Amino acid sequence: MSTAPPTRTDLRTSTAPPTRTALPTSPVTVTAGAAAEAGAGEPATRGLLPVVLTATFMTALDVFVVNVAVPSVQADLGAGPAAVQWVIAGFALALAAGLITAGRLGDRYGRRRVFALGLALFTLASAGCGLAPTAAALVGARIAQGLAAALMGPQVLAILRTAFSGAAQARAFAMYGLTMGVGAVFGQLIGGALIRADLFGLDWRSCFLLNLPVGLAALGLVRRCLPESRAPHRPGLDPVGVLLVTVALTGLVLPLIQGREAGWPLWTWLCLGAALALLAGFAVHQHRHTGTPLVDTGLFRSRAFAAGLLAQLAFWLGQASFFLVLALHLQQGRGLDALGSGLVFTAIGAGYLLTSTTAHRVAARLGRQAIALGGLLMAGGLGLLGLAVHAGGTTGGVWWLAPGLFVDGLGMGLVIAPVTSVVLASVEPRLVGSAAGLLATVQQVAGALGIALIGIVHYGAGDPVTALERSVAALAVLELLLVGLVQLLPRRTP
Repeated sequence: MSTAPPTRTDLRTSTAPPTRTALPTSPVTVTAGAAAEAGAGEPATRGLLPVVLTATFMTALDVFVVNVAVPSVQADLGAGPAAVQWVIAGFALALAAGLITAGRLGDRYGRRRVFALGLALFTLASAGCGLAPTAAALVGARIAQGLAAALMGPQVLAILRTAFSGAAQARAFAMYGLTMGVGAVFGQLIGGALIRADLFGLDWRSCFLLNLPVGLAALGLVRRCLPESRAPHRPGLDPVGVLLVTVALTGLVLPLIQGREAGWPLWTWLCLGAALALLAGFAVHQHRHTGTPLVDTGLFRSRAFAAGLLAQLAFWLGQASFFLVLALHLQQGRGLDALGSGLVFTAIGAGYLLTSTTAHRVAARLGRQAIALGGLLMAGGLGLLGLAVHAGGTTGGVWWLAPGLFVDGLGMGLVIAPVTSVVLASVEPRLVGSAAGLLATVQQVAGALGIALIGIVHYGAGDPVTALERSVAALAVLELLLVGLVQLLPRRTP
């Protein structure tokens, strides 16, 4: 899942069969090599999924694995609270600010080319993280990682949308959702296991250096496995739009990341106000742009796209914040270490794996109500979790939480891929890069906003039990809101 990361630093105190596919047709241009391969009777997308999903998994993993690495980073590099916060926040900020522009870069210069650039930079930045001699160097490398992830994210969605069609496209998005979920759910477990193993004495550094062999292997397969595609007529970059949206998203996400811990000082409110004004100015500029705007406002004339973005917003408001409050409860409320906490998260993963692999079949049968079913399951799972916490407090057996987590995972698996597929399925191929960048941006901003809002609920409670009870109640309301918004979608995916 291109997912929204937990960006709080409170965790520093605690010790996711080959199918024949259709090539994109006009108005998307495809490389001659890909077309020739297709003409020879072989799918031009052989090996495509492993390459793009490897990049997706690396990004999702690095969003979540850093939380369990924070205590070791503090001890090894002598990082203070501000530096630790920026190790987490720098990645999220760079990622959110760069996604829309990255979507246009793929449309203009070729999605395979921009994806390969992002993958190479992400691998290089991961080496910088793993070898960082100081906290400042680690923060700089994490910001570079975020920018590289922004280059890759929209290209992955655009490539899946243009390289596959029909049932093959639904399966591709199902695998994409599975990969995002596995990276997110098992990120803390993988990180905890790597730190516990202390391979070659690398401690926390192995969490980042693991990306080197994986990234280099994927990079070597890009040219062979990925068809090239781009929008026709090489759309312009719209420098005014790039400036407006980059500054606006930075001003929006930065106070959401740092506001609560800083006590919501005046500068956070000024940033939010300025960001909203700049976003309004960006919307007006895009609507009036006579050339090729970064975001074609005609996208919003599609009910599937507009309602789908609202559903995405409601869903992602709850995901990063839920992972954060659950981790805080397990590590600070119940005293589990990172590995023990990660093992509890596997209950979510078990449910997620069951449904995410078949979500495209459920969606084919039930249409939009497959997403609604997922939302209801998530709300029910959160209700079971709240009851277990209320009955057991912080001293009851931790695995009493598992049934609720398992049901929540079942619901997650029915939502992530279908809701993404619905948003992009109705988009014209020439606009898919712009749409993918906007979709990924909504996911990131929703994650940061959800953490800020649920953080107010969580930290406003007096004890770990009440904090989690109130948090899951608020999150259950968000899932019911998702169920309502889903009814605005078309009955069937276009």
